[in-house]
Amino acid sequence: MFSVRPVQATDAQAWLKMRSEFWSDGSQSEHAAEIDAFLRGTSSNPAAVLVADNGPLGLLGFVELSIRPCAEGCRTNHVGHLEGWYVVPEARRRGVGRALVEGAEAWARAQGCSEFASDAQADKEASVAAHIALGFGDAGLIRCFTKAL
Repeated sequence: MFSVRPVQATDAQAWLKMRSEFWSDGSQSEHAAEIDAFLRGTSSNPAAVLVADNGPLGLLGFVELSIRPCAEGCRTNHVGHLEGWYVVPEARRRGVGRALVEGAEAWARAQGCSEFASDAQADKEASVAAHIALGFGDAGLIRCFTKAL
């Protein structure tokens, strides 16, 4: 059995491993610096991190959360946002992801949010299916562009 709880400093290495697997385009040192800043309280993004803890067997997953002033398909200006959601492969399809999202929703409600949002890359079918299975509605597909100035 596992529990969902806020991340702690003692979770830093396990969180780093999972975060590096989830956001593989970032370097270990970048992830480690962001984790360190969060744990020291010098970073506001993410606003909160929850982990699924399986006791002596370690962490099974995490969610990183924020409050956004807007999100695609939302009407309010104080939206809880699921910035990152990861479950280790061996724990998938066992309720860990659902428990993490339920914890995230409870956190967002406690922050005064009446809406909760997330996003996923369009080609990540497993992520899209997981969001839909947990009651998220599809707000549409957008393409984002950047330009250096």
